[in-house]
Amino acid sequence: MASEKMLGGGASRTSYQRFPKVRIREMKDDYLKFELRDTDVSIANALRRVMIAEVPTVAIDLVEIESNSSVLNDEFLAHRLGLIPLTSDDAMTMRFSRDCDACDGDGQCEFCSVEFFLSVRCDSDQTMDVTSADLQSTNPRVCPVDVAIASAMSADPGGYESPEQKGILIVKLRRGQELRLRAIARKGIGKDHAKWSPAATVTFMYEPQIHINEELMETLTLEEKRSWVESSPTKVFGIDPNTQQVVVIDSEAYTYDDEVLKKSEAMGKPGLVEIYAKEDSFIFTIESTGAIKASQMLINAIDVLKQKLDAVRLQDEASDMNELTSHLGIQSI
Repeated sequence: MASEKMLGGGASRTSYQRFPKVRIREMKDDYLKFELRDTDVSIANALRRVMIAEVPTVAIDLVEIESNSSVLNDEFLAHRLGLIPLTSDDAMTMRFSRDCDACDGDGQCEFCSVEFFLSVRCDSDQTMDVTSADLQSTNPRVCPVDVAIASAMSADPGGYESPEQKGILIVKLRRGQELRLRAIARKGIGKDHAKWSPAATVTFMYEPQIHINEELMETLTLEEKRSWVESSPTKVFGIDPNTQQVVVIDSEAYTYDDEVLKKSEAMGKPGLVEIYAKEDSFIFTIESTGAIKASQMLINAIDVLKQKLDAVRLQDEASDMNELTSHLGIQSI
């Protein structure tokens, strides 16, 4: 809510500070649906963009291949390794390799990197699948996401419950072929490369508000009501079997396609329904790659957004101080 503060000389300055509210609707490890209220679209979109591009995770960034006799070349393998999602619960506390003063970038640093090793050879006539499960990490808290999930679900740590859960396929080997490599995983953000993005998808929509004109709706026959309800491509409206009234079943299923409005006009009944978007209420849907939980992605995004806003505020304060010293003719030191 806006408030006014009195300044020197009787002048007033309006504050547009608002207090957004979040209400969780559904939460799983890799899925989150929540409401964001009492804010505007700029904040909602900033939160969405930060979740996609600026929440840090860990991903393989450097691959040193010692031996590769597979059908895939070194660059192809390095690219596939980089896209394997890694558990990144500690990413927020890790250092970016470019900012780390504890190492020389060789990958053997507990603060900014994690080493992985892979060494496999096919000695049978059956084709061997090399998967993410074959990657050996030097840090048990950073491993391929599918391996972590399988370890949690299986009674055998590091094992898989069924043959279908063999991990993410990297390459296939035939008899006599081998692959030996060392990989270094580093902290990064999706803005630098998509492999660091923790989000599979992040969307939001305005919360729709739907008002049915009951008096005008009563002028329609039951068949016309059914035709009107069926004109919506999604299951937004329905007919109450007891009262034969048109009711809203799921307002959030409305996709702002205007089909029911066009149908109303075609039937000669404009104003049959009014639909508008609440400009300060948004419904978010988040799906995670598994690198971090969807709920943690939201918390980390809020932290990153707060850091960016703090940086802007400090910059503004420094700019105001420079203007004041300049106006007073004081040399800044």
